[in-house]
Amino acid sequence: MAQSNDKNSQDETINIYFARHGKTLLNTLDRVQGWADSPLTSEGKEVARYLGEGLKDIKFDTFYSSDAGRQRETMAVILKQAGVTNYHLTELEGLREAFFGSFEGGYNKDMANAGAHELGLADAKALFTAMKSGTLPVKDNQNALAKADPQHLAENYEQVKNRTQAALNTIVETAKKEGDKNILAISSGTSMQIMISDLTDNPAKNLPLANAAVVKITYKDGKYSVPEIGTMKYVEAGKKALSNK
Repeated sequence: MAQSNDKNSQDETINIYFARHGKTLLNTLDRVQGWADSPLTSEGKEVARYLGEGLKDIKFDTFYSSDAGRQRETMAVILKQAGVTNYHLTELEGLREAFFGSFEGGYNKDMANAGAHELGLADAKALFTAMKSGTLPVKDNQNALAKADPQHLAENYEQVKNRTQAALNTIVETAKKEGDKNILAISSGTSMQIMISDLTDNPAKNLPLANAAVVKITYKDGKYSVPEIGTMKYVEAGKKALSNK
């Protein structure tokens, strides 16, 4: 599973493992959490430990998150479980979750109702059904939420894509300069979906990401590919390994 860590290698493949943060208090309360923040719950820490165990055989060269506490906390739990003690975490604001404007901190169902009406759907239930089936493009969903925000503060799709892909480019350019091969980054669900929205044709890109799900992005020969979208295999492997200890 581990990639070569020889920084003099001629192999220019760079793997970025993006993971969604663990479950938080606002997730548990079913409230909107974009730029709003809250700490991990015990369940959120547990799944982060599983992920850390599942990733421990990969030698990571660098580590990134946004400036959100839930992402930093997730990284700390992952690396403690993986046995990584001496590391530097680079924070990039571009890796923040999408900003949901005046919906922040409110109930998800209220924001979803507003977005549904913009899309011509009946209600929040219809919107969630479309999201979970993968039939609602993340672009259309984010733009609808932005239009529905009464105070017109929420980010639209292009705003989120531009800043997340700029952050991705920064990560890759730094890796090329330093010779890094494997990078671990913690971000959030919608922002990760939007980041890869035009980097792959895989329809899985429109499926919501579970807490601690991994999106693996590979950069080689100047091109991006997304070989893994929303996989829970690292969490599942870590859970199995810990249960056998």
